Amino acid sequence: MVRINDTTLRDGEQAPFVAFNTKEKIEIAQLLFEAGTDEIEVGIPAMGKKEREDIKEIVSLKLPIPLMTWNRATMSDLESSLDCGVNSVDLSIPTSDVLINVKYKGDKAKLLKNLEQVILSAKKENLIVCIGGEDSSRANIDFLKEVFIMGAELGVDRFRYCDTVGILTPMQTFKNILELKKLNLLEIEMHTHNDFGMATANAIAGIEAGATSVNTTVIGLGERAGNASFEQVLMSLTHQFNEHRKIDATMLTKLVNKVSIAANKPIDDNLPIVGAHIFSHESGIHTNAMMKNTSSYEAFCPEEVGLFRNYPIGKHSGTSTLDYHLSSFGIHASKRKLTSLLPKIREIVTMRKQVLEPFELRELYLCS
Repeated sequence: MVRINDTTLRDGEQAPFVAFNTKEKIEIAQLLFEAGTDEIEVGIPAMGKKEREDIKEIVSLKLPIPLMTWNRATMSDLESSLDCGVNSVDLSIPTSDVLINVKYKGDKAKLLKNLEQVILSAKKENLIVCIGGEDSSRANIDFLKEVFIMGAELGVDRFRYCDTVGILTPMQTFKNILELKKLNLLEIEMHTHNDFGMATANAIAGIEAGATSVNTTVIGLGERAGNASFEQVLMSLTHQFNEHRKIDATMLTKLVNKVSIAANKPIDDNLPIVGAHIFSHESGIHTNAMMKNTSSYEAFCPEEVGLFRNYPIGKHSGTSTLDYHLSSFGIHASKRKLTSLLPKIREIVTMRKQVLEPFELRELYLCS
C-alpha cells in the first residue's frame, strides 16, 4: 500500500494565521492515527524548546506508527530531533538553482557535503531517513539524480519530491516521477502544493507513476493555497486504487472538525469528501435517479465519511423530491398537484435565496 505521511502538524501549521497549542497537537496526532494515516510528521524541533516539548508529548503517546520531524540538513537540527525521541527524520535541502543560490550561494558541493554528514549521523542512530528535495519541480533533473545516487549509497530510505510552489500539472508530475523512478534507487514520496489547485491531483499522478509515499494535510491546510488533502488522498487510495483501508467515519469526522476549529478554518460546504452539501441532490432528474439507485450520482456512500444524503427542495427540484418529502408526513400526493406547485416553489426559492423546509412544502401543498 501507498504510505500516507500526514504533515498537518508541520506543514499544515505553517499556513498563515494558524497556531496549534499543545493539547490540540496531541488530539490531532491521536485522531490522525485513528483515522488511518500511516506516519505523522510532528513538527520542527529546531524551532525551540516549546516545539520540542510538544513533540515529546506526541512521542509519549506511543502510537504504533513512525513519527517524523522536519529538519534542515544540519547537525544542530538533527541533534534537536534526536532529543525528541522520534524514529524518522526528513532532511531538507534546496534542489532548484533558485533556492540553492539563496541558501548556499550556489555551492552545490557544500550542500551535498553537509547532507552526507547529517545522513551518516542519522543512520548511525538507526533513524528512517528521508531526503526532502525542496523545490524539486524546478530542479535540474541531473542534480536530482546525483542526490538519488548519493542517498542510495548512504542508505537513505526515500526521497521527498516537493512541488514547493505548486507549479506542476498532473501530466508533468507523472513524467517527472517516472523519470526518477527508472533509477530504481530510492522510494519516492510526493509533497505537493495547491497554488494552481492541483495538489491532490499531482500527488495522485505521482503515485500512478510509482511514488510509494505521499504527504497530506487535513482539509488541505498549508502554506499559501495549501497541500494535498488527507481525506481526499485517503478516499482515492481506497476507491480508485482499491487499497484495503478501514476508514472509521467517526474518527475522520472528529479529525476534520478538530483541525477546522483549531486552525479557525471553516469547512466549505462543497469541499470534496467532507463538505456538508456534497451528498445533497436538488436537480429533479438526478433526484429521480437517486431514488431508484443511490449509485446513480454518487461515487461512494455518505456513511463512509460520516455524512448523510439530502434532497433539498430548491429551484431545480422535480416532483420526485416533493413526493419524497410529503410521503414522510404520510401524504400521498397527486402528481398533477405536485406539478402545479413547481412554479410557485421556484418563485419562492429564487426570491428568498433559500430552499424550502419540508414543513413549508407540506403547508404549501395542503393550502393549494
